[in-house]
Amino acid sequence: MNLSYELTTERQMQLGLVVLQSDETLEYDMRRLLPEDVELLVSRVASGTELSTDMIAAMEGRLTDAANLLPRDAVISAVGYGCTSASAQIGSARVAELIKRGVPTPHVTDPAAALIAACRALGISRIGLVSPYIASISDRLRTVISDAGITVAQFGSFNEPIEGNVVRITAQSLRDAAMTMAKGQTCEGVFLSCTNLRTLDVIEDIEQAIGKPVLSSNQVLAWHMLRLAKKAPAQTAPGRLWQVRQD
Repeated sequence: MNLSYELTTERQMQLGLVVLQSDETLEYDMRRLLPEDVELLVSRVASGTELSTDMIAAMEGRLTDAANLLPRDAVISAVGYGCTSASAQIGSARVAELIKRGVPTPHVTDPAAALIAACRALGISRIGLVSPYIASISDRLRTVISDAGITVAQFGSFNEPIEGNVVRITAQSLRDAAMTMAKGQTCEGVFLSCTNLRTLDVIEDIEQAIGKPVLSSNQVLAWHMLRLAKKAPAQTAPGRLWQVRQD
């Protein structure tokens, strides 16, 4: 028996995300940050258990294939690439080029580009930067931020290269690190770098304690994706960033 059917013409907004194989945090955080009426479509890109410049270079060659695994019939308003350090090393323009080769979308962003956009939206020109990674990884991000006209007034790192340890850094460790970065009188905000850090539950507590905006990789990535897609954010998203008026 052949059954008849109809096809709906209604579509919810769809956003795409390319997540590192080793990342245990970003996908869950994005589903918390995005409005309920946004569909999040996720692909993974092969990555090692330890973040290094060599691993990032190898991952660059896999980005197009990872993006190509997103659903072909989807209408994806924006795609986010989920690695802060790799975005800095590869370059945001190159990341966008590689992802657009794999999936048709008008917008691509990443945590490095999103951080710069967030700082400009908040009027922040001097930040305290918390990184989990060793100097060979962190230094490139600091350069990219500085080249965008944002001074890294304070910097601290946990010097941890292993992704399985990064994801398990405690909330108290993040609070303590952010408080240390915020002590500088010229620091106008704090950035918690890395999509694998579990930051969402500490952002507002730290903001209340230091009286300054606190940004994190996953927070700024979700914010920028929605901004590019011209979609209003969820009302429950944490942090002062979400109070910035949409253009």
